[in-house]
Amino acid sequence: MARSAGDPWAGDALMAASALDSAIYRDLFHDADIARLFTDSAEVRAMLLVEGALARAQGAAGLIPETAAAFIHRAAMEMQIDPAGLAPDTGTNAVPVPALVAAFRKAMEAPDHAQYLHWGATSQDIMETALMLRLRQVIALQAQRLDRTVAALATLAETHADLPMAARTYGQVATPTSFGAVVAGWGAPLLRHRDRLHELQPRLLTASLSGAAGTLSVMGDRGPAVRAAMAEGLGLADPGESWHPARDRLAEYAGWMTGLTASLAKMGEDLILLTQSGFGEVQLGGGGASSTMPQKSNPVVPSVLLALGRMMVGLNANMQGAAIHRQQRDGAAWFVEWLTLPQMCMIAGRALSLAAEQAAALRPVPDRMMAGVDDGLGLIHAEALTFALTDRMSRPAAAAEVKALCKQAMAEGRSLVALADARWPDAGFSARLTPAAQLGRAPAEARAFAARARAAGIA
Repeated sequence: MARSAGDPWAGDALMAASALDSAIYRDLFHDADIARLFTDSAEVRAMLLVEGALARAQGAAGLIPETAAAFIHRAAMEMQIDPAGLAPDTGTNAVPVPALVAAFRKAMEAPDHAQYLHWGATSQDIMETALMLRLRQVIALQAQRLDRTVAALATLAETHADLPMAARTYGQVATPTSFGAVVAGWGAPLLRHRDRLHELQPRLLTASLSGAAGTLSVMGDRGPAVRAAMAEGLGLADPGESWHPARDRLAEYAGWMTGLTASLAKMGEDLILLTQSGFGEVQLGGGGASSTMPQKSNPVVPSVLLALGRMMVGLNANMQGAAIHRQQRDGAAWFVEWLTLPQMCMIAGRALSLAAEQAAALRPVPDRMMAGVDDGLGLIHAEALTFALTDRMSRPAAAAEVKALCKQAMAEGRSLVALADARWPDAGFSARLTPAAQLGRAPAEARAFAARARAAGIA
């Protein structure tokens, strides 16, 4: 759409305030599959399904006439309501349900039946149960992508379980490890996140039916049975209680997404370092171009993973703060959740998609890894040499000897191992102080991670 002459910023009516929904940044941040579950149409459709299930449960319990219940349920399955038509009243009422119910009743064209729509329920019941219907689909997508990521990492870890590379602590070369073990370090937390998701899912995906103040007073003694039947009809759990002000379920899920995305961001952070100029120990399978430096291939996907992880931490602070929910209903805290949770779901979904793709494309560069292990001085073997010498002297004495040899190696440009062989020719350090011999448990940890993934039915 062309800009108007009087307003240089006028343009596309669909422009986005968030990069998550931007047409420009669509292929970088947007997650179409999860975004569609948070559209206005998806929310309206879910609320209609809840209203229909509620009426059906109330008809079966004798709370409303069964003929009205059947009519409402059928209408809810078939009816189309324009979300834009709900906007004016929502702007006044702060919730869309009153406008939705009014539009539903009008479209039914059956006043005798329509009077029983939304019987004894409140807006929060309908909206939160509708949210759970959509979160069920969000979680299914997240779980599938999580499994794909773990499967790709498990294959990579097992394939390269014995490939030596330098482990780095505080950014400095420490001792040898294996690329497979590094990959397992990315993947093992994901298996734990997978377990956590399975544990929290039944706690999260519960129906809400509590009435105006959480007492189900309109439904009397039949209220709990109606709630249970409504939940069953929607494939959700019955919480057995009111949970309008109890936000621990959503706070737990937000915390899970934050932990998950942080684990993926850690992988991204490591990949940025492993691909930086002068290291080049892995190949990403693709990178981003610079507008002015043709030689560059930027680690775009790892950078996005890191950015999404950092963004998620800030959003999670909002969700955890919203768990402080005033009295029996709190509009302000609730609104914070509306503004925050959809973004978190999309960020977690996008991070998982990118991580799965990146894990499948990753390739180690063994020559560059070996260069990181042995720069000609062999100082990476200092710790191993220290403990090998404890057969001949005390631990403090061995540490002092090796420290002196390290200084000599750096001063003379000679290999630490060669200096040790010259000092103790009968020890055979040349054979003992090799990367392959100093991997410790690294190969076993890489294979153990792959085995756990297979045992979980993933890889």
